[in-house]
Amino acid sequence: MKLLFLALLTLAASVSTRAVENSALGKFWTEDALRVPYRAIVTSGRENDEPLPLVIFLHGDWQDGTDNESQLGGYGNGSMQLIDQAIAAGVPFVYIAPETTDAYWPPARIASVVRDAFARFPIDRRRVILTGISDGATGVWDALKTWPACFAAGVPMSGMTELSGLAPIVNVPQWIFHGGKDNDTDIETGYGGAMVGSRAVVRALRAMGGEPRYTEYPGEMHVIWHRAYATPGLFGWMLGQRLRGRPCDFSDYAKR
Repeated sequence: MKLLFLALLTLAASVSTRAVENSALGKFWTEDALRVPYRAIVTSGRENDEPLPLVIFLHGDWQDGTDNESQLGGYGNGSMQLIDQAIAAGVPFVYIAPETTDAYWPPARIASVVRDAFARFPIDRRRVILTGISDGATGVWDALKTWPACFAAGVPMSGMTELSGLAPIVNVPQWIFHGGKDNDTDIETGYGGAMVGSRAVVRALRAMGGEPRYTEYPGEMHVIWHRAYATPGLFGWMLGQRLRGRPCDFSDYAKR
C-alpha cells in the first residue's frame, strides 16, 4: 500500500493542468486577537474519520496584505500544485495559505493559524508541515527554531536564516530548495548580514550531523517555486513525515 501511495504521488506530480481554482479555497480568519487571514482546502478521499496531514504555505513579501486574496497569487507561487497532485492521486490532506504583513512571519502568527486549523479541520497533529518561499522560507526556519519539537518537516525555498538556533532543529526533516544564481537572496550570504542563504544553512546542518535534503538549481535565480513544488517525490516526502514525540497544541503561542 505504501509503495502504491508513493507511486500515485509520483504520477500526480507530472500533472500540469490546474485542478483547483482559487475560489475553491475557503476564507477564514483566526478567532484570536491576531485575526490572521488564511485560505484553506481539504482534498477528498478521507476514510474512517482519519486525521489528515496539514501543509501550511507561507508567501513572500510582495504578497503581503490583509485581503485574504494576495497570498494565492501565481497559483500560490506554485504551492497549489500540491493540491492538484493530491486531487489527481485521491490523497486527502489539508492545505492552508495564511497572509502576513510587513515582510515578516512572526512565529506567533503561524502558530495562531495552526491552532485555529486544529479547531476547524480533522488534522493529525503529528503531521504539520511548513513550507514557504523567500521571506516565507525565513518564516519556516523561524517557526522551526521557536518550536523545534512541534513541526513534522520544513520545506523552505529561496530563503535565509541565522546560523544561531539551528542546533535544536538539526533532526527536523527538511527539504531545502534554492537557485544557484539567486538575484535576491544570495545562496551563500543572504542579504549580507547575520542571515545566510540556503547553501550555508545546509552546510551548517550537515556539520552538526543533520541530513537535510537539498535541491539547488545551478542556473536559476530567485523564482524557482513552480519548478520546485512540481519536484517528483516532494509531496509524498512531505506527507510521509511524522513527529516521533507528543504533538503540540501551541498553547504558549501568544508569548512568542
